[in-house]
Amino acid sequence: MKSYKGYLIDLDGTIYRGKEPIPAAKRFIDKLQEKGIPFLFVTNNSTQTPEKVVQNLSENFDIHVNVDNVYTSGLATADYVADLDEKKRSAYVIGESGLKKALFDKGFTFEEEEPDYTIVGLDYDVTYHKFELATLAIRNGSRFIGTNADTNLPNERGLVPGAGSVISLVECATQQKATYIGKPEPIIMEKALKRIGLSNNEVIMVGDNYMTDILAGIRSNIDTLLVYTGVSTHKLIEQKEIKPTYEIESLDEWKF
Repeated sequence: MKSYKGYLIDLDGTIYRGKEPIPAAKRFIDKLQEKGIPFLFVTNNSTQTPEKVVQNLSENFDIHVNVDNVYTSGLATADYVADLDEKKRSAYVIGESGLKKALFDKGFTFEEEEPDYTIVGLDYDVTYHKFELATLAIRNGSRFIGTNADTNLPNERGLVPGAGSVISLVECATQQKATYIGKPEPIIMEKALKRIGLSNNEVIMVGDNYMTDILAGIRSNIDTLLVYTGVSTHKLIEQKEIKPTYEIESLDEWKF
């Protein structure tokens, strides 16, 4: 088994399940910290700031990391658009505080009329008026960016609309496709590698979802570790032509 210099790790379904801890995941992170191996939590959740993610891990799962260990689709989106054109720094945003703060920290101002970019993510208070402004901006030439394509996300009541559902409405209204940033797109992986300071052949992507985590690794030529504690089942993986590099039932099985 290859030895890796760094780990890119999914959160929900891998480190915890909603509000339920996965004990093996805490032991896994503890081992990484003991050995001094760099790791980055790579999450498609754009709604929360890294500070909130760190707080949630600490208070609810007894996993203690710092903000430098967290990379959200909001941060990746801000990094991506900031690198496109240093003169363009205005955006209209449908999204929560995690996305807005990431953009603000990169020097973006928020404009409703003629923004350089229209950036759409999950927004718990989305309205027709917000959709209207986004649609008009994109139709007038604003560049259309989507944080991540997840159509649904689980909460205590079941599967509810995710960012992909919000973005799809704007795609339908504008007849344009968004540039997606989050997993399984290579963009978030490229930015995550830059953040952790390693190359694609030095790290492994760890996750529970073939369609996001594992595909993100495959598309970026990064080795992958699928753990069967979340979304993907053995039956699903059997049907896939390209398999994860490794498959395990529990993170306790992983040998560093």
